[in-house]
Amino acid sequence: MAEHTVPNAATLTGWRKSSYSGSSEGSCVEILDNHPSGIPVRDSKNPHGPALLVGIPAWSSFVAALKDGELPGSG
Repeated sequence: MAEHTVPNAATLTGWRKSSYSGSSEGSCVEILDNHPSGIPVRDSKNPHGPALLVGIPAWSSFVAALKDGELPGSG
């Protein structure tokens, strides 16, 4: 993966927030599916800020660890 960020995440469309996020407009992480360079991740409070691009294998490992309660605060 050559680039590790998208400088202005608002240039991408189709963001979705985690199903674990509440319905209020609080602190949420949003991701974008089907990006050719990985999984873009942004802070919902800063939609015009940068998005991190996370490789698919790393993202899959992260989600699996969350589901399995392996990370602090995830269980």
